[in-house]
Amino acid sequence: MKKMAVLNPPRTMFEVFESLPEGTLCQLINNNLVMSPAPSDPHQKILMRISSKLFDYVDTHQLGEVRVAPYDVYFNKRNVYQPDIVFIANENIKNIQEKGLFGAPDLVIEILSPKTAKYDLEDKRDVYERYGVKEYWAVDPASKQVYFFKLVNDEYVEVDTENGIIKSLLLNTEIKF
Repeated sequence: MKKMAVLNPPRTMFEVFESLPEGTLCQLINNNLVMSPAPSDPHQKILMRISSKLFDYVDTHQLGEVRVAPYDVYFNKRNVYQPDIVFIANENIKNIQEKGLFGAPDLVIEILSPKTAKYDLEDKRDVYERYGVKEYWAVDPASKQVYFFKLVNDEYVEVDTENGIIKSLLLNTEIKF
């Protein structure tokens, strides 16, 4: 049996992340690789409802770009996320590169699941806040409860919401799902 030498093995978690095959459902959260299976059917149903309505609105008004997971958002070499839905305003489109978005999206929507809710509502929320994501929405597909965090003076303020409705102040629109 012939031995093969690996000339340049990955030395950091970021390098390991970068070496994963395209389409791998993996995020780098606080320098830890977090893999997850494909989302559940209720998750996918809500994702499609919200993303299609958001895409149509943004496209009609030529406000920027919408992307859905899996789509890599690079905050730094310790945090590369695949948010469920992101909106990038026209003035930030320059941050879109072939591998994904480098820098903060203007708006992030996460569809919660029992296995990822802690990451979404704690770890990822903190990074979204620190890097200046203007609006962060987290949606529970079972109850349709919506959590809305608006960036005010570099800190998130939680805003009251209605179940099944996203009212984006940034985009001046309402999305019912």
